[in-house]
Amino acid sequence: MTAIILPMLLLAAGCSQDEPTKVDKAVAALVPGAPPGGSEAALANGAPASDIREKNDLIEFAYAYPAEAAQIPELARFLDADRQVKHSALVAAAERDRAASAKGGFPYHAHSHLQKWLLVTNTPRFLSLSAEIGTYAGGAHGMTSFDTLLWDRNKGARLKPVDLFSSPEAFDAAIREDFCDRIKQAKAAKGIQTADEPGSPFAECPPVSAQTVWVGSSDGRYLDRMTIAIAPYEIGPFAEGSYKINMPITSALVRVVKPEFARDFLPVN
Repeated sequence: MTAIILPMLLLAAGCSQDEPTKVDKAVAALVPGAPPGGSEAALANGAPASDIREKNDLIEFAYAYPAEAAQIPELARFLDADRQVKHSALVAAAERDRAASAKGGFPYHAHSHLQKWLLVTNTPRFLSLSAEIGTYAGGAHGMTSFDTLLWDRNKGARLKPVDLFSSPEAFDAAIREDFCDRIKQAKAAKGIQTADEPGSPFAECPPVSAQTVWVGSSDGRYLDRMTIAIAPYEIGPFAEGSYKINMPITSALVRVVKPEFARDFLPVN
């Protein structure tokens, strides 16, 4: 498979309003007006989905996003930059590990980063995307993590679903009881009893705002549902795997939505 050449950047650690992140800098470095997805995704009749793959003795890398995201130039530039940052971080870590394995005389196993953004919903105002990310860095096993992205067409900006609510604390309070009950149900479906005993590392129901939240729509117009994606080790040992807890948008949640977003929600009760 043909290798792709991407600028060497470090992995972004997060977002900051005061200081540009490495993804922000990567976005700024992209040529204005360049087609999203790189040279493999030339614009013709609308931007196509982007799907970049690379596999060799050093790494396995994949990063994809749907056509709905590619058709928003600002969002496509962000995703292309995010891809570049993650590819470069993967290569840098893999090269360090391969050099250490050669020096120590132990086998090297290719590192990987496999990420695919999927369409959750596309309303007149919001494009909602979800991502499941599989990574391997040479340890005993790989890891699964999640990401979320909400594009606000009115603002021309990226948001996190929790940004739609008055505060993370208000969001947690409005959803906590139902969320914790649904975790118990999801564990019971796997034949697992909730670890309520004192001292258990998984006894506490975690705050929803600390998990990955995906918002969706049943009618393509209003936000009325969400899924809470929970990575391994958050509410159970690695062997339990990850969880995806489906939740309705209730009246209690709508009451803590910021006024500027209230008309975009429709409670189910």
